[in-house]
Amino acid sequence: MASVGVPVAKMSGRGLGHTGGTLDKLESVKGLQIEMSKEEFIHNVNEHKLSVAGQTGNLAPAAKKLYALRDVTGTVDSLPLIAGSIMSKKLASGADSIVLDVKTGSGAFMKTLEDSEALAREMVNIGNNLGKNTVAVISDMNQPLGFEVGNANEIREAAEILQGKRVEDLRELSLEIASHMTVLAEVFSDYEEAYQALEKNLENGKAFASFRKLIEAQHGDTAMIDDLSLLPKASYDIEVTAEMDGFVSAIDAESIGVAAMYLGAGRATKDDEINHGVGITLQKKIGDEIKVGEALVILHSDDENAQASINKVKEAYNISKEKVESPTLIHKVIK
Repeated sequence: MASVGVPVAKMSGRGLGHTGGTLDKLESVKGLQIEMSKEEFIHNVNEHKLSVAGQTGNLAPAAKKLYALRDVTGTVDSLPLIAGSIMSKKLASGADSIVLDVKTGSGAFMKTLEDSEALAREMVNIGNNLGKNTVAVISDMNQPLGFEVGNANEIREAAEILQGKRVEDLRELSLEIASHMTVLAEVFSDYEEAYQALEKNLENGKAFASFRKLIEAQHGDTAMIDDLSLLPKASYDIEVTAEMDGFVSAIDAESIGVAAMYLGAGRATKDDEINHGVGITLQKKIGDEIKVGEALVILHSDDENAQASINKVKEAYNISKEKVESPTLIHKVIK
């Protein structure tokens, strides 16, 4: 979006649980700073159309108190309170337009399409009633997006997509969300025009150039972006192989995330250190054929055994004799 002139002021968080957060992933790039003054944040958005920073403690402070109250009153799963919690931060940050990526499936908070749609409608209603153009894209999380799960390896995959590599699901979802955002920002008049222009910028290098500017502006080592092999790497690559012939019929996305956390890619407690070099590369996804002894995933580990992660990956994959179709990526768009 920055490559077509849409200013994106992004506030993100750290991961707690089975994956690193956006900020943890970006910090795979040596020297990159996500803590900055308000002035530097605004300058970067005006100058480069893009900045990513940590969320400050004074953004929607009431939401934090309400979350603590929900925790002790058994209302963490309350749909109206989830919608209020998410939208309070979006609204407090001052965005004129909001596009929400609402996940559904095994790796999502909302496991069913019905629940995901109910949450999406609630949030779109809140945004529109408060004068913000709000759109929700309901996307599938029954398997990991792309092929990488971790930190440095996800940065590598994202950079490759920005250079034109066709990682179909991750590329398609990124274009879908960005297209809606650029239309709401009134840069393009309709979705098709926006999609084509954004797709062109993946092919011609403009999107990657915007990413490189982000890294440079936030004091990251651009050599790591120019040569992606310089990003942190784990000591061992361990193949987890199939024990039967067939087709991949299901992948529990949450279990893959937990397997990555066992390697050190996520946090079990908020004080845990993230290991940027470890992670998982999927070799097979839903619908793919697999033979005995072929790799399901490759674990990137600093532990040459990584038995807990191996066991979790084996739990995550279901193999059937019959071929199944790959899941639908975009289930619905709610405006």
